[in-house]
Amino acid sequence: MKHLKVGLNGCSLGEGGVSSIGVKALGLALSLFACFPVHASNGGIVPAGQLTTAQQQAITVKGHVTDPSGEPLVGVTVSIVGASQGTVTDIDGNFSLQASRGDRLRISYVGYQTQEVTVSGASVKVVLTEDSKSLDEVVVTALGIKREKKALGYAIQEVKGDQLVAARENNLANALTGQVSGLQIIRSSNGPAGSSKIQLRGSNSVTGTNQPLIVVDGIPLDNFTGTGNNDFWNPGTDMGNGLADINSEDIASLSVLKGASAAALYGSRAGNGVILITTKKGSKSNGLGITVSASVAAESVFMNPERQKTFGQGSEGTFNAKAGSNWGPEITGQTYTDWAGKEQQMRYYDNVKNFFNTGVNFTESVAFSQQFNKTSVYVSGTRMDDGSKIPGADYNRTNLMSRVFTSFGKDDRWTLDSKIQYIRSYAKNRPISGANTNNYFYTMYTMPISLDITQFKNSVNPADGSMYWWEKGSGQNPYWAKDFNTNEDLRNRFLLNFSLKYQFTDWLSAEAKAGSDIYFTESETKLYAGSPSSATGRYSFGEQKFYENNFSLLLTAQKDNVLGKFGGALTLGGNLMERKSTGLSNSVSELIVPNLFWLTNSSQSNRSINPTFSHRKTNSLYGSLSINYDGWAFLEGTFRNDWSSTLSKDNRSYFYPSVSASWVVSDMLSKMDNPLPKWFTYAKARVSFAQVGNDLDPYQLYNTYSVGTVPFTDGISASDGSTLFDSSVRSELISSWEAGLEIRFLDNRLGLDVAWYKSNARRQLLNLPINGLSGHSSKKINAGDIQNSGLEIMLNATPVLTKDFRWDSQLNFSNNKNEIIEFTEGIDEYILGGFDNLKIIGKAGGNYGEIWGTTFKRVTDKKSPHYGKLLLNSDGIPQGNSELSKIGDQQADCLLGWTNTLTYKNFSLSFMIDGRFGGHIFSGSNMMLQRNGVAGVTAPGGKRDKMVVDGVVDDGKGGYTANTKEITQQQYWTALTGSTGNLGIGEANLYSATNVRLRTLSLSYAFKPRNSVFQQVKLGVACNNVLMLKSNLHGLDPEAVFATNTNATGFEYAAPPTSRSFIFNVSFGF
Repeated sequence: MKHLKVGLNGCSLGEGGVSSIGVKALGLALSLFACFPVHASNGGIVPAGQLTTAQQQAITVKGHVTDPSGEPLVGVTVSIVGASQGTVTDIDGNFSLQASRGDRLRISYVGYQTQEVTVSGASVKVVLTEDSKSLDEVVVTALGIKREKKALGYAIQEVKGDQLVAARENNLANALTGQVSGLQIIRSSNGPAGSSKIQLRGSNSVTGTNQPLIVVDGIPLDNFTGTGNNDFWNPGTDMGNGLADINSEDIASLSVLKGASAAALYGSRAGNGVILITTKKGSKSNGLGITVSASVAAESVFMNPERQKTFGQGSEGTFNAKAGSNWGPEITGQTYTDWAGKEQQMRYYDNVKNFFNTGVNFTESVAFSQQFNKTSVYVSGTRMDDGSKIPGADYNRTNLMSRVFTSFGKDDRWTLDSKIQYIRSYAKNRPISGANTNNYFYTMYTMPISLDITQFKNSVNPADGSMYWWEKGSGQNPYWAKDFNTNEDLRNRFLLNFSLKYQFTDWLSAEAKAGSDIYFTESETKLYAGSPSSATGRYSFGEQKFYENNFSLLLTAQKDNVLGKFGGALTLGGNLMERKSTGLSNSVSELIVPNLFWLTNSSQSNRSINPTFSHRKTNSLYGSLSINYDGWAFLEGTFRNDWSSTLSKDNRSYFYPSVSASWVVSDMLSKMDNPLPKWFTYAKARVSFAQVGNDLDPYQLYNTYSVGTVPFTDGISASDGSTLFDSSVRSELISSWEAGLEIRFLDNRLGLDVAWYKSNARRQLLNLPINGLSGHSSKKINAGDIQNSGLEIMLNATPVLTKDFRWDSQLNFSNNKNEIIEFTEGIDEYILGGFDNLKIIGKAGGNYGEIWGTTFKRVTDKKSPHYGKLLLNSDGIPQGNSELSKIGDQQADCLLGWTNTLTYKNFSLSFMIDGRFGGHIFSGSNMMLQRNGVAGVTAPGGKRDKMVVDGVVDDGKGGYTANTKEITQQQYWTALTGSTGNLGIGEANLYSATNVRLRTLSLSYAFKPRNSVFQQVKLGVACNNVLMLKSNLHGLDPEAVFATNTNATGFEYAAPPTSRSFIFNVSFGF
């Protein structure tokens, strides 16, 4: 007998050196007897002294582990009961280890019930069943590390890919609406490729974007949003948002890291939380592994502003063919002479309804998912064509993805993961918002309702080729604009990811990762000759190039029961990030040769060239240490240090720590043989503290220089900026506390997750104005404190569960209070945005996003019996105060999302109701409609009787008398919308932003194929934006804000109406 070593139950025999075989045999027998008093076998309990020779001899046991559907499970722990030997399954679900016949193998995997099997031969097949008490317990955390959810001391919420697909949204950001507590989606309605902004737990900065970092398979994604120019009178084109490029069909899961502790390992980029997207890998599939799906959607207008239908073109009740307002006579079918000199019968036209189309959206997708030995492959292609409800507006997107995952080398210690995603998106005629003629919704909403917009479909005057339109000298025919005032853009994007991992032992591994986000965007606008805007036409062309490269290395060590019942995990890594963006914008304000769109077809004075450049680097070191005791007590600490190129060399290193703890009470009691009652399934408490940051964009700290040309001389000019450099400026620092409780009842049929948090964002990066005599206008400083505090509740329930019927329900609730604690001496408020006589500000001692505007003049003498009454002028007309004061808040009091899924056999019915409660929004659209006499409120009950405003008039003697003077509806609404500034009396058009809607409704049926061709067949119908249950904006959707890439989101103005979609979808699996 040669060197024999047995390691069972902690007992072992050393390598033999004694020559006597009898002594060895006796030693072996005594050792086995001491280690194993009894042994289990197929025949029952076998005394140790009766072990056979076969049972004593070590053999190589090979096994295969799958789930109930036959899918191999990767990373399953296989160990010998009572011994130190163990291994894990490979990508095919296979394992191999040395054991003896009669040994018990324990097979355990998170989310599945642990099994034990007896070694009776050289092969073992195991099918693990799901553990209802552990379902959904593994989540993707920072750096892409999968961890048991019970070990986390902070809030994280995961959304499965199937849920995102079921939302049937073209923009992935919109699919998150109502799905995650504490997350708010702020939407524009700027056409089929319009942007959406994501906000988690309020706003932490007055100058930053306040959007979470998006990470796809470990690589950050540039989530550009909206336009860089939000000028009210001449805004730029909404270019959508970067997250909309991702295809939901390719997503396996999406994890939302809400608080600072969850996101701390991302340091200066994690100030507003992190969203981690994990794309699909290939897996063993029955059949060919091919899935084909398609959907077709019909899109129509969801909500229209309330408009009066009884009074036509003119003023003060008198018809005027040249008037642009609707204060004319009552429409009774009378004959009149129109703008072209033709006699017409006056009638009402619903121009909004007549202008819009029924949009059609087609989406086709093919995916291949399969596993070949140790290699898994996922390949997909998706094409989406959105023919919008807006005439002339189109959007299409092509997504291609290939991901290969394989293991190789000795014992499959090496794993390789490589992925390429390509996205090509094209948009034509993105809507232009704002109060200008290029916004044809502005024109359409205000045009006289007694004019038929469809008579202008043939938009070119055949006599002279000019725009055919009733309004001369201004305005723009929307039909002409869609063909002759066009914009289009094309973006090609690549998301590249490559990682190589080596498993040194079953507890130590290292992973190197490299990835890039690269895109190229070309844009072009054309204004043809023939409109009042330009005699010969205008042209612009631009391009933008962007890349962000990340290179990282991560060392991971993890082992349970290192010291008794104490186990732990350690990570240590680093990252190198480089980001660069270049752009070139060229424009011609007037062409020489009409409609010849070429940059040099212009005089030099009408030509402009504007290059842009941005470059930055960030180097980082990070790590974490986790300690657990017996699987029920967990403590974790993390750190990250960033070195940023955007800050001064003397002050660019910043350290971000976090600490968190969780206590799984139910597991503790269970292991102490004092379990909770059977109806009380799970209980956990958690607490955390962390610090993260918000970094500067490039060149904000420095006084930069610009180079240009001197007009008429072709000389070169140079000028410097006006920023005073200050090397002491640091990144913003966000300190956050969080505490939470998770409990579940009735075998997980009822679950509650509650989180409380408070964060303070200090060292705000502000521009401090300074005396111009210094040669500078401002300098960047650190000052201020913005606080967010709130409560989040997630309730999960399965109220009904039978053999054929199941009802699952999830309720997400969040409340957040966003306050400005302080700024600094000399700065009391910071303007976030706004126009003319409306501003949205952050004010020290107040709330973030206060809406300030003009108000009605009222009696302010508290001793007067008329205190608070409207103070009218001598004609009985309301007046406004020209000074701005607070009139509302843009932030909501709370958000609510309620999702329900009812399954009966192969049928599945789902619906979501979501709502925003509290907060305000200023409606520029209502103001505009009122000014032009189109709004429904300008003709109460379809009439325009004179009115007496409830108010008082100054009697000139220090007192007030009740108003008795009659005024017309036109006088009243003109005063409200035309005084104190271009936006009228702000108070008059401030509305509650509370709204509740039935967001989605879907029904699907899954067939059970009876032949070998199809593996699955599923049909479904769905509707998005089903029904508005509660709103206050007179027919306007309060979700459609004016601009998304600004922190001032509390107003809207003349955007296209939002959409309702009816969708039919089908999928086949082969």
